[in-house]
Amino acid sequence: MMGWRGRIGWLVPPGNPTLEPEVMALTPDGVGMYFNRLRASGAVGQHEGQAERNQQQFDSVEDAATLLMLVRPQVLMVAHASLSTTLGSQREQSFLQRAESRFGVPVVTAMEAVMRALQHLDVKRLAYATPYDEAVTQAGLDYLAARGVSVVKSARLGAIGSIYDQAPSEAYRLGRAADHEQADAVFISGVGLPSLSVIDALEQDLQKPVITATVAMMWCALRAIGVRDAAHAQGILLRQN
Repeated sequence: MMGWRGRIGWLVPPGNPTLEPEVMALTPDGVGMYFNRLRASGAVGQHEGQAERNQQQFDSVEDAATLLMLVRPQVLMVAHASLSTTLGSQREQSFLQRAESRFGVPVVTAMEAVMRALQHLDVKRLAYATPYDEAVTQAGLDYLAARGVSVVKSARLGAIGSIYDQAPSEAYRLGRAADHEQADAVFISGVGLPSLSVIDALEQDLQKPVITATVAMMWCALRAIGVRDAAHAQGILLRQN
């Protein structure tokens, strides 16, 4: 049987080419990963229209999750960080309660996974790095504040063509730009931003934990199915799993 240690379901933005390769690079033997796409129209990976596309994808979650449940995952991960910040903390938590009641398995958003990771690492003060525009970045700051997280500094990539076309070196540069001496950790948002390969280098250079939404989700999902190892673990969070 495939996924004999456990099965994890992932709901992914429609144009995201980054999540699956990064997740599969971290997948331990015996764990099955299963993916389905959310729906949205318009350009993908770009700043313009992002909030509208986020709402379209949120509206498609139930249909996408219903199909994904046919492979019987033990946990559903909604792999879209800015979707949560567009919704806001209260709407996100209401959605999670409804979804868990509807599907009968734990349902975790990217930002909920990040919050659990920050709590696990006892992070009080955070540096926040995003590939988003100013408005979506501010929504993220508002979300973090509502969840009780103190952001001591933030940075963003600024004008880019597509988040998906950025090199991992951009995530490294962004993480360094966001860092602050008072920050306990650096959080790099944007599931579509290639960043897995630079986490160890950032942690070594900054001497503090570096969390991405994908790594936080992977950590959370593996714990949900009772698996405590990750292949080729990047970052202190997964190595402590």
